[in-house]
Amino acid sequence: MPDDSVTSGAARPSPQRWSAFAVCLAAGFLTLLDVSIVNVALPSIETALRADPSEIQWIVAGYTLAFGLVLVPAGRLGDLFGRRRMFLLGVALFALTSALCGAAPTAELLAVGRVLQGVAAGTLNPQVLALIQELFRGPERGRAFGMFGATVGISTAIGPLLGGGLIALFGAEQGWRAVFWVNVPVGVVVLILGWRLLPKVRPTRNTLGIDVPGLLLLGVSVLAFMLPFLEASEGGAAQPPWWLLGVSVVAGGAFVWWERRYERRGGDPVITRDLLRTPSYTRGALVAMLYFGGFTGIFLLSTLYLQSGLGLEPWQAGLVLTPFALAGAVSSWWSGRWVARAGRRLVIIGIVLMITGVVVADVLVTVMDGQAAAWWLAGVLVISGFGNGIVISPNQALTLADVPVPRAGVAGGALQTGQRVGTSVGVAASASMFFATLAASGDYGEAMSVGLRVVLGVLLVALLIAVVDQRARGQSASSD
Repeated sequence: MPDDSVTSGAARPSPQRWSAFAVCLAAGFLTLLDVSIVNVALPSIETALRADPSEIQWIVAGYTLAFGLVLVPAGRLGDLFGRRRMFLLGVALFALTSALCGAAPTAELLAVGRVLQGVAAGTLNPQVLALIQELFRGPERGRAFGMFGATVGISTAIGPLLGGGLIALFGAEQGWRAVFWVNVPVGVVVLILGWRLLPKVRPTRNTLGIDVPGLLLLGVSVLAFMLPFLEASEGGAAQPPWWLLGVSVVAGGAFVWWERRYERRGGDPVITRDLLRTPSYTRGALVAMLYFGGFTGIFLLSTLYLQSGLGLEPWQAGLVLTPFALAGAVSSWWSGRWVARAGRRLVIIGIVLMITGVVVADVLVTVMDGQAAAWWLAGVLVISGFGNGIVISPNQALTLADVPVPRAGVAGGALQTGQRVGTSVGVAASASMFFATLAASGDYGEAMSVGLRVVLGVLLVALLIAVVDQRARGQSASSD
């Protein structure tokens, strides 16, 4: 067992770092799997629990909202009280809430369970990124982020297939419950291994207290911003509460004012000015937010096009999207070995590949129709998937490279929050253009094409920021 007397994660590499990292991968896999696996079960949930569209929407959005809302507070608590402690708490809560979701007798209680499950996942995930920062240095850290990215790709690919298999095995009535219950035994194993293998690092003592007003203001701002976009992306009949964007702006402004005042008075704010003044972090976080705002729309657009437009079954649509996820898993693994040498250039290449795949897919759905288009689309998305794998993991490694280990939790939480915000806005924008075009023309191919052009526009902005960052890094290196 690691020595409990270690006072700093930066003191020396843990001799059990790769075993501990394997536990982190298993936990990350579990929470990310739950995003894609549940989507397959939604029709069964709707039938079994007689859920109306609003309840189904909250079963999906409740998890996403809660996940995004607690990332920064959970990262901050991990920095203050120990990543191992918060990691174990997150795993235990995730297993417990998964059991509650599987046992839910009504759609309302399932929606509540999904919110609690999102809180557990949001508690856990910042600790994974912070533990990677804590456990590894130099090229090893890049390889670890690459393996984590590969895990994300594999979970995305397996989710729909595993969910479909469980529903086929246990039937529509009980299969959706198995989708949640499968997390419980895996969570228990991860909890036991985490207790044994994760390093016991005593965090730096904080005598300044927790910035509760800052955490609350940031939470209100994030929640008020994400909610209308999430409702818009679901395509419901009700008008999304766009007025909440004003609340988000006011709360965000109050957060900035309070943080500056709190830090001037000697307090320890949620997000310090030093973190925001770290150029590699701020530019990398902006690239991540824009990139997630672009590429995540591909999944919703493809699902609508394949199932509603081409008439494919859900499992068939899942197979079409599987090559994207698998290609991303392979390239994530590979990119972890190259990010230390190639740096931001690797991310730029990845975004260019993603853009290339989107452009070809746009042309494809315009000139082709029928189920043959689906299989051509699967091949085209391999290009984008490969590019995706050499964007996300290297960008995480580069963005967090200059962040001090004591701030790794809140930095990782803020990075992931930006990704969730980008996802909400990007998916809502591409989906709204899809539905508006479909209503006007009735042509799913044209609607898919217009939606992909929204994705393309956001990706081009992300590419621009990545190029600016690369030039700035080059100038900084030449001046040293």
